[in-house]
Amino acid sequence: MPTETKLPTPSERPSHPRFGEALVFWLKLGFLSFGGPAGQIALMHTELVERRRWIGEQRFLHALNYCMLLPGPEAQQLATYIGWLLHRSAGGVAAGVLFVLPSLFILVGLSWVYVSFGNTPLVAGLFYGIKPAVTAIVLQAAWRIGSRSLRNTLLRAIAVAAFLAIFILHLPFPAIVLGAAMLGVAGARLAPGMFTGGGHGASAASYGAAVIDDDTPLAEHTRFHRGRLAVVLAAGAAAWLLPMGMLTASFGWQHIYSQMGWFFTKAALLTFGGAYAVLPYVYQGAVLQFGWLGATQMIDGLALGETTPGPLIMVVAFVAFVGAWGALPFGAGHAFEGAALAAVLVTWFTFLPSFVFILAGAPLVESTHGKLQFSAPLSAITAAVVGVVVNLALFFAWHVLWPQGFDGGFEWPAAALAVASALALLRWKRGVIEVLAACALSGLLVSMLR
Repeated sequence: MPTETKLPTPSERPSHPRFGEALVFWLKLGFLSFGGPAGQIALMHTELVERRRWIGEQRFLHALNYCMLLPGPEAQQLATYIGWLLHRSAGGVAAGVLFVLPSLFILVGLSWVYVSFGNTPLVAGLFYGIKPAVTAIVLQAAWRIGSRSLRNTLLRAIAVAAFLAIFILHLPFPAIVLGAAMLGVAGARLAPGMFTGGGHGASAASYGAAVIDDDTPLAEHTRFHRGRLAVVLAAGAAAWLLPMGMLTASFGWQHIYSQMGWFFTKAALLTFGGAYAVLPYVYQGAVLQFGWLGATQMIDGLALGETTPGPLIMVVAFVAFVGAWGALPFGAGHAFEGAALAAVLVTWFTFLPSFVFILAGAPLVESTHGKLQFSAPLSAITAAVVGVVVNLALFFAWHVLWPQGFDGGFEWPAAALAVASALALLRWKRGVIEVLAACALSGLLVSMLR
């Protein structure tokens, strides 16, 4: 990423970044944040801790620990937190918005291409190759989450139970989250040693003095005040109630806009474990309950989300665009306007809680610097997430390998691409974008040879 100013040497303390300089950085980050939350967090660490040194190592990890405890996209929340540390509430809002905005515009454009030209041979061929790669990517996500969270037999048992609950019993995702949390509460009392640890630990790395260093005193705006908390909560409530009230008054509660706003508000509060954890809930609602789009379209949307910058949960913009295509509040011939409005509304309702969580909770978190840890309920929820994500991988594999159902033919080329993608990701540690590009070209070649 190019820099706006000369980088400080290790022996000198960098100057506090100007607000405009920070805006340029957050916007560039929004365009370059590929690779999912792990890649986005790594990019922020490289730029903010190692190169620019706007924040110290321990302060960065402390903020990340809090973001990992919250529902919602942790990378976007981390950007909001650091923006707030640097430039108060305005900086936090700007950082969080600019982290998401490029992805929203890109996904609206790609969604329009999808609904308009998705059946053309070129686009269909590309998606034929991308879908098996997405199946492998979801499997990789389950492995990545499980390898760091399933630290003992009890947590592994919770993961298996969550898988069986959603795969066999078809329990809704919120019920699984609630059940896991209750197990964690009970486990904290009966077997506390089984639920300790996790999170992002401290690091001994030192990159030189930082603007907000590990021993920097708390700035006035980072101190907790009840009045300030009340203002944030009131503003957050108004930011939700006003658009929801306008939608209900204009279109009615049963209209697709109102239902999407309410559904994705609930989804935003259930994304413990990241976007992969909430995707089964989005699938249950968007595909099975409301029928906004089909199962194959859901896979295509995840494929687009994987190939664009920004949080993966931005796939909700695709879901909203495709689901609202044809819902025409402006009259016939305005399908794009109706679908784009749905994407914007859903993005608003999905990310609004994240801003409230950070702006309301960060002052409390700053006062506990060096003390924050993962709770037992969160450890149990994270374990359950692994089982849910494995179920999601099987769901995708079924629709990719047997697109016409088990009575139809088995897609051997797709299976070969899925296996190759899994090997590339899990064994050879290739990048997500690299694997998706290779599979897209392979899928196009397969389609041309048929």
